[in-house]
Amino acid sequence: MGATSPAPVLGIEDIAAMDTFGLTRTDAARALGVDVRTISRGIEDGSLPSVRIGRRVLIPRLPFLALFGAAND
Repeated sequence: MGATSPAPVLGIEDIAAMDTFGLTRTDAARALGVDVRTISRGIEDGSLPSVRIGRRVLIPRLPFLALFGAAND
């Protein structure tokens, strides 16, 4: 059985270029180089903005970028 390759890195520049409203926890984790559980804790404690749509939780892209000083005006 072959080893799985790591997910490609998703940079803040990649997120800024997206045209979607929200990011998944996985996208946010890849962009920041942290574990998905870290993103989940940030959502739970309110340090990361989030929107619940049904059972799905999304992180609004523009507020996420603004947190890191990468939002385009």
